[in-house]
Amino acid sequence: MKAVDMAEATAPLSEYVRRARKETVVVTRRGKPVAALVPVGGSDWEDLVVSTHPDFATVMRRSEARYKAEGGVSLADVRRRYDLGRDRGAGGKRKAR
Repeated sequence: MKAVDMAEATAPLSEYVRRARKETVVVTRRGKPVAALVPVGGSDWEDLVVSTHPDFATVMRRSEARYKAEGGVSLADVRRRYDLGRDRGAGGKRKAR
């Protein structure tokens, strides 16, 4: 990881992007991080878009509040509800006995 202070970041943005292809470039202000340029490839792009979308953040906050208020569902309950016994192989099909 490379850190660059904003006051010293005088190179063109393209130079920092080139650096970020190899490692994260953290932009600091007075020694404190304020932004980061990170390498993004493949599914990372989709993860980034979804995880930073305001609607996703709203859904996550609402889900967390509901979980805190009502609790969750145990794994055993999920298995019973969806008939997911331990005797299933890959693809969710029952193994022959």
